[in-house]
Amino acid sequence: MKAFKASWEIKQNWQLLFPLIGLVSLGYSAFKITSLLPLTELYITIPVAVVVFYVLLKIVMLAITKLESKWIVNQRWELIRIFIVFAITGSSSVLVGRPIIKWLGITQENLYPVFYWILFMTISLFFYQVLLVLIGWIFGQFQFFWDFEKKMIRRFGLGRFLND
Repeated sequence: MKAFKASWEIKQNWQLLFPLIGLVSLGYSAFKITSLLPLTELYITIPVAVVVFYVLLKIVMLAITKLESKWIVNQRWELIRIFIVFAITGSSSVLVGRPIIKWLGITQENLYPVFYWILFMTISLFFYQVLLVLIGWIFGQFQFFWDFEKKMIRRFGLGRFLND
């Protein structure tokens, strides 16, 4: 455990919560991905889920290694917290966007499906921007996500609306 704490620059025990949440979420994702496969027997499903979990863990660790030099954080474990915020925000923006598009009375039946999905993605993207800063603030990473958001706004060509 000391090696794990040293590797992730964890100074206090409560900071272990974020790697734990990350591993549980990754395990859940591996199980959900495995459930999409046509596997019926539990003795086959569980080993496949373990393999999927291992592959996802390797991908996340590779991403953390690549982004560690780009993202400025105080401790390495904060990268896990940032990944968790991105995961929650992505899912939440779709969950918020779906009722909004229904409230507007727009369905795939009354709008050409391609236009429906473009509109749905646009609405979800708008809520993604708002939720990213809000959830980042809840997780104690407001400054990181506010800077990230400003960078994204500039990439959309809307930098003239920022007061930097």
